[in-house]
Amino acid sequence: MELKVNVGRVEDVEMSEPVSPTGQYFNSSVLSVSVISILEFDDPIDDSSSLALINDVFLPINPRFSSIMVEDEEGGKQWKRVEVKAEDHITVPCFPEGLSPQSYDHYFNDYLSKMAMDPLPQSKPLWEIHVIKYPTSNASGSVVFKLHHALGDGFSLMGALLSCLQRADNPSLPLTFPNFQKGVLKTEIEEKSLIRVVPQALSGVLNTVMDFGWSILKSSFLEDGRTPIRSSKEGVEFRPINIMTMTFSLDQIKQIKSRLQVTINDVVTGMIFLGTRLYMEATNEKSRNGKSTALVLLNTRSIGGYKSVDEMVQNDEAQIQWGNQFGFLHVSLPDLHDQSLNPLKFVHETQNIIKRKRNSSAVYLTGMLLEFVRKYRGPEATAEYIHSTLKNSSMTVSNMIGPLEKMTLSNQPVKGLYFMVVNVPQSLTVTVMSYMDQLRVAVGSEKGFIDPVKFRTCTEKAFGMIFDAAVKSI
Repeated sequence: MELKVNVGRVEDVEMSEPVSPTGQYFNSSVLSVSVISILEFDDPIDDSSSLALINDVFLPINPRFSSIMVEDEEGGKQWKRVEVKAEDHITVPCFPEGLSPQSYDHYFNDYLSKMAMDPLPQSKPLWEIHVIKYPTSNASGSVVFKLHHALGDGFSLMGALLSCLQRADNPSLPLTFPNFQKGVLKTEIEEKSLIRVVPQALSGVLNTVMDFGWSILKSSFLEDGRTPIRSSKEGVEFRPINIMTMTFSLDQIKQIKSRLQVTINDVVTGMIFLGTRLYMEATNEKSRNGKSTALVLLNTRSIGGYKSVDEMVQNDEAQIQWGNQFGFLHVSLPDLHDQSLNPLKFVHETQNIIKRKRNSSAVYLTGMLLEFVRKYRGPEATAEYIHSTLKNSSMTVSNMIGPLEKMTLSNQPVKGLYFMVVNVPQSLTVTVMSYMDQLRVAVGSEKGFIDPVKFRTCTEKAFGMIFDAAVKSI
């Protein structure tokens, strides 16, 4: 089918595949969201094989990496295959020479902030790679991938990124990931008596009604007020950001998990929420319990792990799993009260809130609502609804599972790995990524409004309080 488009110099082109509804939402006049992934290296970077890696490994993962988004005569969006010049997507910045790693920290952070704000050109495939050859406090060099959210969600994009990496101990073996243990949950459910299942089902129906109604109100009318973590400024997604990270021991988190009989996600989310409340208290004690809503993102796929590059390219079922398949829970941050003296109570309260939210189908009803809005009002109106959902809340929390083994990129050992979602209309975004025996928490915060050093101090304090209370509990 020959269609005329007005993107770049494209005239008459042959469309390859339609853009998914969610892909259109995230690349619209209202939203333009990207994901930044940062790989840190033990040794100085050798980028001599970067072009071959992009052409031979990265581009074949999915046709979207070789496509631009164009508009057909009816206003629909299509992915159009184009010729890719890998060198046009690689940037190697120049900083002053001979500085200390601490000095390069500032240059690196400022560069990330500017890169996050700069829009990806619509005339080229929506991704770019930045090679930072200067040592920072965390690494001898870094490679930064910026990929548009329209290409896929964090699960898809991280799977693509990990397909370019190999195990350091044995490149012929696949990377492995922590077990989700979904089967255990299914067995437990099947063994429950009817007396217990019926009330749970009724509770699920009630939770669905309440959560879905609350989600609509939060997305449409109810807006969090101004607090130390929410500036409530219009256009906050276009303002500079700080990206700061902190590292925690997975072994210590597992100790807390075992002692409290909760999940790792409960521990991590409780720590983030408690740290956020401590930051709010340290910044303005009167607003320490200000009404604050977090959007906790969920992967809605039915699979339990990343797919390899071969599965992504060759397997039809795996291809179906590509794209944007996620939902979010509106979770009100628990009030501080005396939890600063009893941090375990804060973790349990966070666990109970999220557990109740999970016993609900509101996420799927929200997806149906978005499709209804798209069908009758168009993708731009749906994008406005999603923008409002983000803008009316205070923060987003997203987590991903990384490999258990040390990785290499072109035989260069990867020291650390983290990611950040940028260009969202919020002052605070928190992402979590596991790698080997560590958990990396990245915080994206509005520059000049949130103090990243103070926020890190409060979060680390929260973790110390939870760990000390847990290991001392009987």
